[in-house]
Amino acid sequence: MPNTDKARTLSPELSAALHDGLAIPAHPLALDEHRKLDEVSQRALTRYYIASGAGGIAVGVHSTQFEIRDPEHDLFETVLRMAAEEVERAKLTRPFLKVAGVCGPTEQALHEVDVAARLGYDAVLLSMGGLTDWSEADLLERTRQVAARIPVIGFYLQPSVGGRRFTYEFWLQFAEIPNVVAIKMAPFNRYQTLDVARAVCSSSRREEIALYTGNDDNIVADLLTTFRFVVDGVPVEKAIVGGLLGHWAVWTRKAVELLEEIKQLRCEDTLAREWLTRAAQVTDTNAAFFDPAHAFAGCIPGIHEVLVRQGLMKGIWCLNPAEQLSPGQSEEIDRVYSQYPQLNDDEFVAAGLQQWRSFS
Repeated sequence: MPNTDKARTLSPELSAALHDGLAIPAHPLALDEHRKLDEVSQRALTRYYIASGAGGIAVGVHSTQFEIRDPEHDLFETVLRMAAEEVERAKLTRPFLKVAGVCGPTEQALHEVDVAARLGYDAVLLSMGGLTDWSEADLLERTRQVAARIPVIGFYLQPSVGGRRFTYEFWLQFAEIPNVVAIKMAPFNRYQTLDVARAVCSSSRREEIALYTGNDDNIVADLLTTFRFVVDGVPVEKAIVGGLLGHWAVWTRKAVELLEEIKQLRCEDTLAREWLTRAAQVTDTNAAFFDPAHAFAGCIPGIHEVLVRQGLMKGIWCLNPAEQLSPGQSEEIDRVYSQYPQLNDDEFVAAGLQQWRSFS
């Protein structure tokens, strides 16, 4: 039977925080040496993100590994529940957005929405990956059905990891869907990022939709960017206010600090050269983690590698045994650690690790 309950919406407090800009890490999946869920490490990761000051977490997304939905693993609800439990246990007094990744055909997507809603998630990140034979009209209708149940964060995913190119008109219609609250732009392409920004600025709902970066190759520059378009003869501006990023699953405390510094700069008229330098440094570290040199084949193991070095995970194992660090990737991570020591949060993790891994 379809769910006929009234659509969930964001509270005014969460909506305000989303539009102010949040650092939202995409939650990894922690496994043991047998490629089974490592509950201690999984919960420790959530505690780490909360303690780091992140404004939310995204669970069940690409970094959590899509294979959690496969019948032989059946971990989708488990990992969502564990993260929700840790957020509840933290008894936070600040806004904290719980985002569930949702994918697949409409029936699967709606089932995942119902799981997320039952577990208290605030919004879903709606992936359009894997639906290459669907028309844009079909995908828009799927979005409408999901948004009728829960707030939606749209997701422009790069083609190299299962996404596809969408037209400007698609994003213009997407932005008009009620209960779409944000769009994560991650095409790794400046032209396609502009398509989304222009569509949202041209939409009647532009004040209701927050722009978030998922462009791991351009994080700092995105966060410093305010788009300006003329719509019906009137200048309209829209900034990229925050990020929902796999990159921010590591060195999260520094990512939070980075975003807060950028928020302070948004009121200034000039941009210091130092920020352009820092933008290049962040992009360089992302290249080590996400492995564009090998078409992003090592992106999940790369995230895991840093978390293993910090003691937050036991190993880089993935559900798919073929997912390994690419040749030379470990050395690249060594290099960015050495070259940019100011970007890591190893000392912060070391101070809190024992507490986060304890069930007491």
